[in-house]
Amino acid sequence: MDQQPPQDQDGSAAAGGPLTCYRHPDRETGIRCTRCDRPICTDCMIEASVGFHCPECVREGSGTGHHPAANRPRTLAGGSVAADPRLVTKILLGINLAVFIAVSVSGRWLLDDLLLFGRAYSGDPSAGVEGVAEGQWYRLLTSMFLHQEVLHIAFNMLGLWWLGGPLEAALGRIRYLALYLLSGLAGSALTYWIAAPAQGTLGASGAVFGLLGATAVLMRRMNYDMRPVIALLVVNLVFTFTWSGIAWQAHVGGLVAGALIAIAMVHAPRERRNLVQYGACGLVLLVVVLVVVLRTAALT
Repeated sequence: MDQQPPQDQDGSAAAGGPLTCYRHPDRETGIRCTRCDRPICTDCMIEASVGFHCPECVREGSGTGHHPAANRPRTLAGGSVAADPRLVTKILLGINLAVFIAVSVSGRWLLDDLLLFGRAYSGDPSAGVEGVAEGQWYRLLTSMFLHQEVLHIAFNMLGLWWLGGPLEAALGRIRYLALYLLSGLAGSALTYWIAAPAQGTLGASGAVFGLLGATAVLMRRMNYDMRPVIALLVVNLVFTFTWSGIAWQAHVGGLVAGALIAIAMVHAPRERRNLVQYGACGLVLLVVVLVVVLRTAALT
């Protein structure tokens, strides 16, 4: 159980050291409660009319006669604060693992039915014509949950767990899920537009790169040290463009979409928050649809 530190402590690691959350001393933060001035991390920060409040101040304020809406816990992006801030991340992990097991057991036929390009691994010269080009748009989504090798799914799921949890806590479940799915769809769409039809394309990498782009935006918004996420981004991009067999289009498409959506999520003005956030998501989805329609017309 989280415990409140003594009143004479502000949660900082040491005099002159980096601030750490008063409820989670292992987490550095640049945000303070606007009421009591205690440092708070993204899991603890609750949006208020001005700045952010800590859980204790919100609980104390709920009994002071303030309007209930003023004390309702909200995430940085305006979403509802959930009891389990990693629930959606856990569900996504479970779906990816379940599909991986199903493909491993069923063999090639299920893989060909879910790939972005139909029969891409079969050597069929018509590969790519069957699938999205014939109206099977679901492949843009199902290919995001496909993995063939243990190492492939291990890297993607580690990235999902490390990046997804903090983002889900900061954005809220619905906004986080929209970010993940739209990043993956953008990666699939760019791959469909540019890649050769016979290229087998699968994996959650596009969605995970979207989370990476969103993490960079969130860290910038929170005034965190950007060097770790920049280093991680550079390393991943080097692997993307130097290792063979990697669909770089999915990585780039997901990264760009994730960053753009995150900018709208965390920088939207409070009075027009829903319009900006949902508008950005709708715009990304519209671009995905246009890309697929234009590419399909070119293929057929």
